Amino acid sequence: MAITRTEAKQLLERLIFDEEPPREWVQDVWEMSPTLGETAAKLWDVYEAILECCPEEKLENLLHSIYQESLKDL
Repeated sequence: MAITRTEAKQLLERLIFDEEPPREWVQDVWEMSPTLGETAAKLWDVYEAILECCPEEKLENLLHSIYQESLKDL
């Protein structure tokens, strides 16, 4: 069964940010270091743009690849 863009986004966010909402992560980084916070905000913007323009099939392939690699590490 195919993974939708929304599902892919949710799975990638869990992989990257664990259980913390991404905006909170950016804010936490910003509070530690405004310079790094600005970079974190840019990273988040680019991440969202990539998710929007990347075809769902490619997102699904990326997720499968990431999860396969993580299983190898177990």
